[in-house]
Amino acid sequence: MKACAYVVGPGDGPGAALVDMGRELGFPVVLPFHSVAAAEAQSQQTPLIFFLFAAVHDVRILKGVADQIRFAPARRIRFSPMLYFSESPSHDAISRCIEMGFDDVITLPFTRPRLMGRITRLVDHTQVYHETPAYLGPERPIHRGSGQFRRLEIIRTPAAGTSVLRDEMRVGL
Repeated sequence: MKACAYVVGPGDGPGAALVDMGRELGFPVVLPFHSVAAAEAQSQQTPLIFFLFAAVHDVRILKGVADQIRFAPARRIRFSPMLYFSESPSHDAISRCIEMGFDDVITLPFTRPRLMGRITRLVDHTQVYHETPAYLGPERPIHRGSGQFRRLEIIRTPAAGTSVLRDEMRVGL
């Protein structure tokens, strides 16, 4: 797949394992995440950007980076797939990742066929996102409420990155 994978996490341990995994999955470019600006520059070379988050002891520490990505000015970054790789999943960690707008939380075992299936469903298929002042991410029941929100239908392709197919303002669900 012609896409770039940014690894969010330490350069050793789970972060280093994700770098290796990204290469094994066929990402031609795998880089450590340093800034949204660097990711925006990279999106000129590889329009489709994935953010692979390494396992951490407390997922709350990922909120700052997740918010930088989800609320970035460039659509190619803002709507990029964010995946968290959990070594020991907990309901609390999965819920927090969902609240931060992650596209998927992937748990052990990290087998190639399983990972490819999870990654490929995020490409070349229409995805529905919701945007509120505090949330941007996949449409999920927990984000239903009575307030105003944007409903966006997007598609990600390796050639064009993210395209917005429909953008509507709605009230409640």
